[in-house]
Amino acid sequence: MPTFTFEAKSMAGEELKATREAKDKYDLSQSLRREGYVLIKAEEGKQNALANMNIKLPSFLSRVSVAEKMLFARNLAVIIASGLALARGLEILAEQTGSEKFKEVLNDVVASIRKGENFADALARHPKVFSDLFRAMVASGEKTGKLDESLKIVAFQLKRDYDLRRKIRGAMMYPAIIIFAMVTIGILMMIFVVPQLVTTFAEFKTELPTSTKIVIGFSNILSNHLLLFLASLVAAIFGAIAILRTRQGKNFMDFAVLHIPVIGKIAIKANSARTCRTLGSLLGSGVDVLESFSITEGVLTNHYYKEVIVEAKILVEKGSSISKVFIEHRKLYPILVGEMMAVGEETGKLSEMLFRLAAFYESEVSQATKDLSTIIEPVLMIIIGIFVGFFALSMITPLYDLAGSI
Repeated sequence: MPTFTFEAKSMAGEELKATREAKDKYDLSQSLRREGYVLIKAEEGKQNALANMNIKLPSFLSRVSVAEKMLFARNLAVIIASGLALARGLEILAEQTGSEKFKEVLNDVVASIRKGENFADALARHPKVFSDLFRAMVASGEKTGKLDESLKIVAFQLKRDYDLRRKIRGAMMYPAIIIFAMVTIGILMMIFVVPQLVTTFAEFKTELPTSTKIVIGFSNILSNHLLLFLASLVAAIFGAIAILRTRQGKNFMDFAVLHIPVIGKIAIKANSARTCRTLGSLLGSGVDVLESFSITEGVLTNHYYKEVIVEAKILVEKGSSISKVFIEHRKLYPILVGEMMAVGEETGKLSEMLFRLAAFYESEVSQATKDLSTIIEPVLMIIIGIFVGFFALSMITPLYDLAGSI
């Protein structure tokens, strides 16, 4: 059966861009019309050789991306709102997904629902795909009869979280590329350029300064033991990753991230935004306060923020206000967070205040990442200048001495 890449639009104006298998364009159009969409454009894709060979990655190598889950939640919300049965809607989404892993998961969810399980319990069978937040929102939607609204909130939450991570990664991409290029060029010069100069120094028996000897020593290591150096480098990288995966390593990284200039401020704002949006989504959907704190704790990755959430949960159990802990931890959460939470509790609009805070700090992170790119460029130029200057002085000084002695 051919696969079509298509664009469709619902009566509410929501656009859908995806791929789906269908007998022909007419069959695709009819399928979309049953879901409340009108087909705008469709192109038949060509199956490549790998697809025809039906080659699949092992399950442990495949993963479901955030973008796929976001699109799934958004489309399922539209399908449910149109009145289509949940199981049928899931089958349709399973057919149109391009991920074999996600297709298997959705088909298993459909099978569980047809056996009588509710949607949230069926999702709980796949904790690596559907997070606690996703499952809690679905459970809340099923209890209140507003599953489509809960799924829209989940889709929006996933989108904001995805955008936040993408902006932070995008800000770090430029320096990573520059550093990689600088290291690569440095290694090539050590292997091909420095040995030529060393031969000249050896012929004239020139006395070399300490900096030159250091450069030559490093060059000898790369020229004569390149494989050993690369193996040691790879071992060091994997060793560092293994250490950082330990509890002590993670705690060190959490501390370092929060105290690095500029990066620390972005981390504080990003964690504040994630905390506020997660709590706001859960509380706004009717999830129990204590359960909301437990789920939020799982969403956060920095252990300092996890500890604040655990403390808040304990105090709330004892009858304290939600905002109290956040006001007390001003080094982790800006004072605005606690104060706005207090206002939200007093007015009975806590979830609304949390959404406003989340939107504010997400915009702050967006601006901070732009500023970071501006700051990093001159800093990188200075670092590159230092290394280039050190190398130039180390190699040119003996040449000048050699020229003076001739």
